[in-house]
Amino acid sequence: MKNAKSYIKQFVSSLGLLGLISGAAVSPVLAQTPENLYDMVILNGRVVDPETGLDAVRNVGVSEDKISIVTEDSISGDVVIDATDRVVAPGFIDLHAHGQRIPAGRMQAKDGVTTALELEVGVLPVGAFYEAVAKEGRPINYGTAASWAHARVAEFVGEEPEADVDWFTGHFGSSEWQESIADEKQTDAIMSRVQAGLDEGGLGVGVALGYAPGSGRKEYHALNELAAKNEVPSFTHARFLSVTEPESSFEGYQEMVAVAVATGAHMHICHLNSISMRDIGSIAPLVKSAQEAGARITVEAYPYGAGSTSIGAAMFKEPGWQEKLGGIKKSDFTVDGKALTDEEFDRLQKEAPNTGVVLHMIHPDKYPSDQEALDMSILYPGGAIASDGGGWSDENGMIKSFVWPLPEDANSHPRAAGTFSKFLRVYVRERESLSLLEAINKTSTIPAKILEKSVPQMRQKGRIQTGADADIVVFDLATVSDRATYEKPAQTSVGFDYVIVGGTPLITNGELDTTVLPGQPIRRSAKPE
Repeated sequence: MKNAKSYIKQFVSSLGLLGLISGAAVSPVLAQTPENLYDMVILNGRVVDPETGLDAVRNVGVSEDKISIVTEDSISGDVVIDATDRVVAPGFIDLHAHGQRIPAGRMQAKDGVTTALELEVGVLPVGAFYEAVAKEGRPINYGTAASWAHARVAEFVGEEPEADVDWFTGHFGSSEWQESIADEKQTDAIMSRVQAGLDEGGLGVGVALGYAPGSGRKEYHALNELAAKNEVPSFTHARFLSVTEPESSFEGYQEMVAVAVATGAHMHICHLNSISMRDIGSIAPLVKSAQEAGARITVEAYPYGAGSTSIGAAMFKEPGWQEKLGGIKKSDFTVDGKALTDEEFDRLQKEAPNTGVVLHMIHPDKYPSDQEALDMSILYPGGAIASDGGGWSDENGMIKSFVWPLPEDANSHPRAAGTFSKFLRVYVRERESLSLLEAINKTSTIPAKILEKSVPQMRQKGRIQTGADADIVVFDLATVSDRATYEKPAQTSVGFDYVIVGGTPLITNGELDTTVLPGQPIRRSAKPE
């Protein structure tokens, strides 16, 4: 449609220039020369492009799914967006998005996200994931890593994996795959499954190591050798979650650093904040020194003090686990915003181990030292912002329908709705910890660059430049804000006037268009460039 439209515009314009159509009959847009015709123009906005350092008032022209021009000159187009007193930035890229269904994508779009990728866990089979999603469509761009966890569960349980994170969490009741050392045959089979996922377009290797802490060090080393061979990142959830030694979070980071150095793999560390907890003061320098020594390590974080997972995770079963988590109580776990009793916790862990829980490990709203710990993760130099957000559920289970808006009692972690707007509100507007340019770098350009070496598609994302993909957000820095809370997470962010995905407006004047699904697959070619 867009190509045909472009040809028609150029034909009509040429007729006008030749005098075949009178000036009175030609609209001002069609009276321009073809090179000044755009499908959409965004005028007079504060355009922010971290890669070039641009932070100034400019006009942006979009043709089809690409940015055609960024200029101070006057331009015109079919669709005109007046962005006066608004920020025009690259759409936000979430590297850690477990919610890969339409409801989750819509909630993230309201938070400025135009690309949401399942990289920490990933899925298998990768090809089946892309085929299934393509049939349904998605509001924002999507993609996945090849899942080591799926491969491991499949080999130990003897069941072929399904291309969904829920298949993985549905096996939390079985501890064999979480705590057993794979023999040589099993290890080879696991690696073959992961390699197949990469061959089918997986964006890297998803390594949920913390969910199988009893797996072997040799297996993790071999997995990263595989990632290095394929020149893709290893997206790792550290093996340990603990503030006490042995088997502390610090030790988990030491393992990731050592493996990155030994194998040469690109080690992407997931949720620096929640895995480090209050030990970030010793962990951040460890990571920084490794980077300075040449190890290819990248990190991400989200601006919340509470994490979220399933109650049957192995980290909540080990002897002394509560002390390891800093003296956490079972009442620090909530389901649907309500604190659990000890009895409820034990029952759910036994009878419904895949139940989603929110665990409040640090309390930045109560303790200044906890806020300082969170800040060190969020403001880590070169680190990305990523939500670790999941899907949405109600009393009937996971919401898979296209209903919008979501029910008020829909449940998830608030990070699934408000991560990026909270980051902008707190760290840019309220506390001025970062400049707007630095903040957009963390939400857009840095995530694109983390992937672009192995995924050429990402070289056109995270930028407001000629030739870049037209994934664009237009927002009011004075009002952009999260509204999601732990008690009522299904509240959309505010302040985003326009969210444009591949040249298609998904949000216009703050309202989400449920009739369009412009999201495109982000997929790696089998052989990296």
